[in-house]
Amino acid sequence: MGEKLVVVGQGYVGLPLAMRAVGAGFDVVGIDLDEWRVKRLNAAESYVEDVGDDLLAAAHRSGRYRASADYADAEAFDVCVITVPTPLREGVPDLRHIGSAGRSLAPLVRRGATVILESTTYPGTTEEYLRPLLEEGSGLQSPEDFFLGYSPERIDPGNSLWRLENTPKVVSGIDETSLRRIRTFYGRIVQEVVPVSSLQVAELCKLLENTFRHVNIALVNELSIFAQQLGIDVWEAIDAASTKPFGYLRFTPGPGVGGHCLPIDPSYLSWKVKRSLGHNFRFVELANDINDHMPEHVVHRVGLALNRLRKPVNGSRVLALGLAYKKNAGDCRESPAIDVVRGLRKLGADVRAADPHVDCFLLPEGVEVVTFSEWELAAADVVLILTDHDRFDYELVQRASAFVLDTRNRCGGPNVERL
Repeated sequence: MGEKLVVVGQGYVGLPLAMRAVGAGFDVVGIDLDEWRVKRLNAAESYVEDVGDDLLAAAHRSGRYRASADYADAEAFDVCVITVPTPLREGVPDLRHIGSAGRSLAPLVRRGATVILESTTYPGTTEEYLRPLLEEGSGLQSPEDFFLGYSPERIDPGNSLWRLENTPKVVSGIDETSLRRIRTFYGRIVQEVVPVSSLQVAELCKLLENTFRHVNIALVNELSIFAQQLGIDVWEAIDAASTKPFGYLRFTPGPGVGGHCLPIDPSYLSWKVKRSLGHNFRFVELANDINDHMPEHVVHRVGLALNRLRKPVNGSRVLALGLAYKKNAGDCRESPAIDVVRGLRKLGADVRAADPHVDCFLLPEGVEVVTFSEWELAAADVVLILTDHDRFDYELVQRASAFVLDTRNRCGGPNVERL
């Protein structure tokens, strides 16, 4: 038998890692407390876009993968990777899933085992929060008895170019021996491993990556609002600026930010700075304010467009294209598209939504899902492009729709208005 790997959390981070590890020769147990997920995984039915049913079925045929909701199946692990969610609760980091995983794993930790946290969190979490839980529940000490590290996930759902295996992996350990163990483990999974000197550096690295994106998206979002009011095409300006080969990175406006990272991770950093240093992280707070209000701005733009058409929002039919937080993915967590739909419904609009990637039963109540079709396009007073999935026929959108508000710059024509 090969080394036993336990991956706690079988979502868009944990499941691809589990599949990649099976291919590398590990015996993998995927722990997830969601019984529905476990049932689907063991039936070789994937709910993660980057893991096809065929890959999952092949993992089962190899005899090296199974999913379970019972931590007892994690017994005698050699390596465990924790990939659980870390949401915010009333603006404060919510580590209950890490805590639950740590307490459940602790009695199973053996001498020589390795535990790695991948969940995004503030600097200090691995050493100051997870380590004591594991030590108390196991009676062992790290790094003397077991190895501990942190490696930020860099999964980009729906990205066919940059996948788990060819995206450089930042790794860290509580000491040099832990770092060597963790570097060797990921060296079997990915093509390039990037070691850093401490757990805190690796934890900060993840927050820096997403805060960088968050701040720059806020910049272009606010710029798009003012450019529209000034009568300037912000998309043309962005295209022109993107020709500069140095000193500029392309970011584009949209209806807001979503997913598990951008609406949350920068706030982890802001919270840590405030708690530890007593200072406000003003860039993050400003970016939060701008990005959080983009769905409201989109609703306002729909109202202005309908007003020009001499129609009230109340009773008008709006077809929203895309509910996921990003293109070609089915993840609708924290999706600004959901907030836009709710805002329009609150004003009395008759809102229908089409998304070929999102499972309908994962959507909040009140979102009426329809199939993308020429009939639905023609029946709408406004077609609102919120998530620019490639599976939408944008030529048909432009041709069949009376009016289109495009927040993603996918359509053109006299009946199209861009964000």
